[in-house]
Amino acid sequence: MAAAALVTFGTTSFGVAKAAAPSARAPVTTTTTMQAAPDASIHLQPPANEHCGLFKTCASTKIGFGKGDFVVRLSALGVITNNTGSRVRLAEGSPAATLAGGNVFRHNTSVTNQAMPELTLEYFLTDHLSLDLIASSTRHEAAAHVGKLGKLDAGSFWILPPTLTAAYHFRPHKRFNPYAGLGITVAIFHNMHAAKNLNGIGNGAVFDAMHMKTNVGPSFNLGFDYQLVGNWFFNFDIKQILLLNQSVHLSKRGNPITGGRVRVHDDVNPTVVGAGIEYRF
Repeated sequence: MAAAALVTFGTTSFGVAKAAAPSARAPVTTTTTMQAAPDASIHLQPPANEHCGLFKTCASTKIGFGKGDFVVRLSALGVITNNTGSRVRLAEGSPAATLAGGNVFRHNTSVTNQAMPELTLEYFLTDHLSLDLIASSTRHEAAAHVGKLGKLDAGSFWILPPTLTAAYHFRPHKRFNPYAGLGITVAIFHNMHAAKNLNGIGNGAVFDAMHMKTNVGPSFNLGFDYQLVGNWFFNFDIKQILLLNQSVHLSKRGNPITGGRVRVHDDVNPTVVGAGIEYRF
């Protein structure tokens, strides 16, 4: 009985030992987690929620102009008066006509050039087509060459020429974008002052008045926009404005020297050159 138990115990013990042996010899498995390399491309663009500074070009900055853009421009403006044609008419038989040696003088008026700031508002109706309106006012001195009387001061005036232009832009959504335009100008004259020339003719002035009527004429322009940084652009623009047959009165009706009003008709036709900085909203 004891022997049987011993055999049984031994068998059982052998079985347990035999079963445990493979477990003792089993290799230990080690799991290693590999980390992926960082994606460098995510650092090439700022996060979508990053604030873009006023003088900064960001990933969200639109290149060039396009439909829906509203632009405000401040330019330095140069006005070149061409005076392509003029006519000064004195009253026939007046003292001024006698001293001048005639009563009609052609191509003898001149108006000074001027420079002033200019404000422009522009809106893009489509990628190619925009409307812009300029506002500026310049002061000019006028003179007339009247035969033997020579060059006489004719007074001074200010001109406000609001011009509405439709422009076609050739390269929308590009940093460099040239354009050509066609518009209309309304020339409004204000702050007109008479001349102060005496010339020893009865101690009176040949020209003692300055009155200019509002004039309307077409305009043509060429220019380009160039994106500097962010929403800031540089603009260069040339406009040719046609103010034909501008009517001017240089003397009062009762002027004894001129025998009434001196009537002048002048084709001013100014060339307007502007260069400035603009911002897109």
